[in-house]
Amino acid sequence: MKTILTGIRSNSVLTLGNYLGALLPMVRLANKHSADYNINIFVPDLHSIISDIDGDLRENIVRTIKYYLAAGLEANDNVHIYRQSYVPAHSELCWILNCIATMGETSRMIQYKEKSKGQESCNVGIFDYPILMAADILLYDATYVPIGEDQFQHIELTRNLAMRFNHKFGEIFTVPAKTADQIKFMGVSDGIRIRDLLNPEKKMSKSTKAENSKILLDDDPAKAAKKIMSATTDSLAKVKFDMFNQPGVSNLLQIRALVSGTPLQEVISEWVGETRYGTLKRAVADGVAQMLKEFQDRMANISDEQVYDLLEKGEKYANEVANAKLLEAQKAFHLR
Repeated sequence: MKTILTGIRSNSVLTLGNYLGALLPMVRLANKHSADYNINIFVPDLHSIISDIDGDLRENIVRTIKYYLAAGLEANDNVHIYRQSYVPAHSELCWILNCIATMGETSRMIQYKEKSKGQESCNVGIFDYPILMAADILLYDATYVPIGEDQFQHIELTRNLAMRFNHKFGEIFTVPAKTADQIKFMGVSDGIRIRDLLNPEKKMSKSTKAENSKILLDDDPAKAAKKIMSATTDSLAKVKFDMFNQPGVSNLLQIRALVSGTPLQEVISEWVGETRYGTLKRAVADGVAQMLKEFQDRMANISDEQVYDLLEKGEKYANEVANAKLLEAQKAFHLR
């Protein structure tokens, strides 16, 4: 079977933006395709240590897996959940790929430029993590890698490295689908990007210091509702979906659609002609509060033991598959 692979870092509590824009779409995609694909959901803990971690990483990992289950992930025999650092082949293949990658192509990565900008120095992991990401993908012959638009450049790097390796050593790695095909497979024309509640020009971020700018998945539902009520809008007094001219209002409409499971266009039609932003905010606030309450209730019913059972099974599978692929790469370099 072909493989779909994805992962979400566990540095801190996820935001509503992480949940609606990444985790929930992935769960729905996994449930839709798990009868016909291997679904690899890994926790990229080696990627996590590149930057600061809020809390105990081990606890964060367990919580992240609970997020998937609370979001409705159906854990059948084709769904494999594992921790990156518990599969040593990831690190080993990363080194091998480092030896065919170039400084030029890695230094062109936009995320590296953004994270290193204005700093006298940054850790080598920030520079090298796209190569580790390539190893994460290529070890499992993953065809589809559901990711955000800020990661598309890394998929192209992975494709280039796979094709370069195959050209030199033979058909060892599956080349992931092109970005356009990835987007088509995910069923979205554009990536979902929930905006900062106070500054809707930016995406909602875990790292933003202003508490009212973001909604966390462990926020009290009433507290989350208050954050929605204080969200920035504009002075146009017209509810319209226009991310360029009315990003705050458009963000509220998008959140309303996603938490209610209603098509965005249907929500836009429902609110066309409305001039009172307070009415829209109240509807969105109520929807977010209800979603959080139901989500948190499901989280409370998932035990740590359930999570560790899934990890034990998933890591056994991942090591078998990854070690077999790593051996092929090692033999190509006459290391074995």
